[in-house]
Amino acid sequence: MQFHADTAKIKRWREERHWSQEHLADLAGIGLRTIQRIEHGEKASRDTLTALAAAFNVDVMALTVDAQSEARAKEKQKIARGRAALRLSFWISFASYVFGMILFTGINITTGSYTMLPAMIWWTVGTAGHGLAVVLFELVARHKEMMSAAE
Repeated sequence: MQFHADTAKIKRWREERHWSQEHLADLAGIGLRTIQRIEHGEKASRDTLTALAAAFNVDVMALTVDAQSEARAKEKQKIARGRAALRLSFWISFASYVFGMILFTGINITTGSYTMLPAMIWWTVGTAGHGLAVVLFELVARHKEMMSAAE
């Protein structure tokens, strides 16, 4: 049976101890190429992980990736990217709104009438709606975070 080793942790622990890959392979009693494959993300056998755990003096489970926690981390990353993208889209839209309002105000002053007023009102409504969507998305994302933290 193959296990998914936490490659970043194995490499970090090896480097923290100032061990070369060769030294770790000797300590664990496994081949150098096996260490190289594991550090490049390939799966490892139970025996290999047991040998590495003995070399690091830790439990075998400390060297494996928990599938559920990895899935939760990916979901959090996905939500964070969505939040960042939505915020960015709002600020781009808001900057366009400010520029448009300055332009429309200039047109209204120049013409001496309020010909651009309906466009200004509707653009304000659209920008407010976009802002509301950002706020609602933030609230839902925070609620999901609190619910997953409670589990």
